[in-house]
Amino acid sequence: MTTMKECCGYGRSPSYSITSENERNLPLSNDPTPNVLAGPPRPTEQVRRTPSVSCVFICHDGDGRVLLARRGVGARDEPGTWDCGAGALEYGESFETAVAREVAEEYATGPLTIETIGVRNVLREEQASHWVAVIFAVRVDPAEAAIGEPHKFDELGWFSLEGDGRNTTETHRGLTSDR
Repeated sequence: MTTMKECCGYGRSPSYSITSENERNLPLSNDPTPNVLAGPPRPTEQVRRTPSVSCVFICHDGDGRVLLARRGVGARDEPGTWDCGAGALEYGESFETAVAREVAEEYATGPLTIETIGVRNVLREEQASHWVAVIFAVRVDPAEAAIGEPHKFDELGWFSLEGDGRNTTETHRGLTSDR
C-alpha cells in the first residue's frame, strides 16, 4: 500500500528548485506586509524577498483514499487541475491551528487528526514567488467534507492512493515532483 509520504513525493527530489540567477536576485519590496496570496505581482509592484510559509494538507479518510478539489475558474492559478488543500500561516498562529482553519474553510469540516509529514522549499520563476510549504496528512470524515469555497473549487473527489482508474493527470503542479 502507498503511504501518505510516498503519495506526496517524499524520498524523491523536491518539486521545485532554483532554476535561474533571476530568482536569487528578486527585488526588495517597499511594502513590509505585502499580500502574498494576491497572485503574481502587478507590473508596478515589487516582489517580496522573504519566503512565506504555507500549510499544505492532504486530507484522507484513514482507509487509503485522499480528498482532492478541482480548481474552478475563480481559482488564483491552474483552473481545472486537482489539488490538495493549502493556506498561509498567519502571524502568531500554530501550524495545527492554521491547518484546522484552512480545512474548515476549504472543506467545511474539521480535522480528526493532523500529522506533519514533510517540508518543501517552493520557488516559482514565472510568478516570482518563494514559500516554505509544511506538509500535513489530515484525517477527515468523508461524510462531512464539502466544498467550502465554491468561488475557488468546483468539485471534490476521493481518490485511492493505489489508483482507481480515474484520470487525475491534470493535477496542480505542486502535487508532483516532476512538474
